[in-house]
Amino acid sequence: MTTATVAPPTGAAPLDLARGFLTGGVIGASLAAFVVGCTLGKVPLIVAGPALLAAYALLFRLAGAPRRAREGALAPLTALALIDGREMRTVKETDVPVRFDLTVAPDLAPAFRIRITQDVHVSELTDHRPGTVLVVRYPPDRPWLLRIVKRPTPEWEDRAAGAVLEPAPGPAVVADRQDGCAWSLTTLLGVLLGAAAVVLLMRAELFGKDTDAPAAQPVPVTSSSTSTSTFSVTATVASSTTGTVAFGPGRSVLDRGVLREAVESLAGGGDGRQALTVVVREQLLTVVFAPNGVSAPAFDPRSLPFDRLPALVEEARTTLGVDAPLTWQLSAERLAGALTIRIGVTGAGDSASLEADGRGTVVRRSPAR
Repeated sequence: MTTATVAPPTGAAPLDLARGFLTGGVIGASLAAFVVGCTLGKVPLIVAGPALLAAYALLFRLAGAPRRAREGALAPLTALALIDGREMRTVKETDVPVRFDLTVAPDLAPAFRIRITQDVHVSELTDHRPGTVLVVRYPPDRPWLLRIVKRPTPEWEDRAAGAVLEPAPGPAVVADRQDGCAWSLTTLLGVLLGAAAVVLLMRAELFGKDTDAPAAQPVPVTSSSTSTSTFSVTATVASSTTGTVAFGPGRSVLDRGVLREAVESLAGGGDGRQALTVVVREQLLTVVFAPNGVSAPAFDPRSLPFDRLPALVEEARTTLGVDAPLTWQLSAERLAGALTIRIGVTGAGDSASLEADGRGTVVRRSPAR
């Protein structure tokens, strides 16, 4: 029997490592862009993450099209093979991974030895014992991709049943490619560096959006009432999405003109900032603004019926049956489409609420029970 030496598959080449690093970098950058975009509410970043990954996958497939075309032009070879030896491990699954040492005898080429690993169903293990002749198929230019044919044609099945093959001399070529950990580590490094690059580019908005603005100092704000009284602001905290005003002792947010002026100070004058929620307590105002670029059911906080709010709070405290009301809270939002103003009152052991529309007209009462 004439034998030949088959070159074993090479490990991870520099080109494979570079491709793995690039793939990892794209994956890391795409995931980081999507997460950062969701965190900051930036739609372009949210879209750019999956788009980058899809574009890279398309380019990767187009780049490999010529190689796949060359490989597809070569018809696979079918040959007989003798099982020189086998090694398997006991597992509970129905398919058992078996390592075969085979002598492959092509019709028009010298025989060669090769070692492969292939899953075999437990019911077919008796048909794959050493000394058995099987039918195999492999690409002519890549014999290390050899696979045992489970259901050969009747012609090849008859040939295998009557064939007598001798083991080829020499060691078996290991067909299982051994990339080691180099490719995995290179790809992981690409993922980490890609994600880090996106985070570093957006670090100012990620880590500085709440700390870049200087802390506001207590400032006196003149009331819009006809008198010359003022209200004292003990703290004003503003960020890209939230603004809070805390009032000094002895002053109420419901004093004439106080709430309107405080809301306008947070809304930034005439820039039209839209709010998701406005929450008012006795000495505290909180406005949650809609993030830039995000479509949400927001409203202009300066459009609230400020002149009606003190009367609505008083009505909720005195007409809903709450004995000795202790606290109240007013919230305004338009989650259901129209602007809704809700006032909740709590007492020693009960609570009640009142709802009004954007003009300050009461539309629903939920008295204490």
